[in-house]
Amino acid sequence: MSDVEEKESQLSDDQKIEITKWFLLNSPAGEVQYVAKDIQAVLKNERLFNKAATEAFPMYNKAHMICLEFPDRSGEVLLTSFSEIDENEYLDPRTAQVAIVDHVKQVCEDTRPANDKELPSPYIEEYRCALDAEISKYVTEAYPKGVCSVYCTNGKDVEEPGLDFELVVVISAARHSPQNFCNGSWQSIWKMEFRDELQIVEVKGELQVGAHYFEEGNVQLDAKHECKDSTIFQSPDDCTGSLTKIIRHHETEYLNSLQMSYSNLSEATFKDLRRKLPVTRTHFPWHNTLQFNLTRDMQKSLGMEANK
Repeated sequence: MSDVEEKESQLSDDQKIEITKWFLLNSPAGEVQYVAKDIQAVLKNERLFNKAATEAFPMYNKAHMICLEFPDRSGEVLLTSFSEIDENEYLDPRTAQVAIVDHVKQVCEDTRPANDKELPSPYIEEYRCALDAEISKYVTEAYPKGVCSVYCTNGKDVEEPGLDFELVVVISAARHSPQNFCNGSWQSIWKMEFRDELQIVEVKGELQVGAHYFEEGNVQLDAKHECKDSTIFQSPDDCTGSLTKIIRHHETEYLNSLQMSYSNLSEATFKDLRRKLPVTRTHFPWHNTLQFNLTRDMQKSLGMEANK
């Protein structure tokens, strides 16, 4: 029995499940199915894999905010914690439909009409719908393969002015190119608190960029950014116009900052990673590295040269 097989035999079923879940949950964007296939080949236990996959895939899909198309292609649904009705049902407020999904296969199997309890009141829907229209225009311009949705996460039963409510804008974009050994993703979540008494809308944004380049190596990027802003509580059209400008401004600013930092990567960041002077306090002779013979030095230290 090899060392690997011996160590594997020492693991309990629960440990194997947790290890499998870890690999699935930490898969880069667009690569979880490839990782799952490899894990199945290593684990060689369908029962344990299915248990781990059933637990891990819902969390992975929501974390990456993947988008699934309806079976009849009449719409699509984003899998997020904001759209989740139960474990396998997710609301698409734009079409007022609920998608029934298979998380492991990452497909939408069926849809049903959303009921009244799952949808916001007409007053809230006016704001939600206006914001959804504006954000859709912005996403179409800014993200070639982007999708978005707007949810009411608090106060969906509010029927008229006078009470607070909360909307959440979710934007998800991905570009998968495994044949070129490169995948990337963008997710942004914008929480908007409509505070009636103060006549203000407070905005909190969470932005995340992920990328994986794996041609003859493994380079990953996971960058996150948070920001805050506010605007005046106005009519649906005026309010949503201001909110979309806020989102456009902060996302553009963040992307520009990323681009600037990566353009200076080779000239600044990489050089800063290297010690200015070695522990010998002398510059390393990059022009003549052949003068160093690690094997010779080790033999000398171990007293092996005399045995030659």
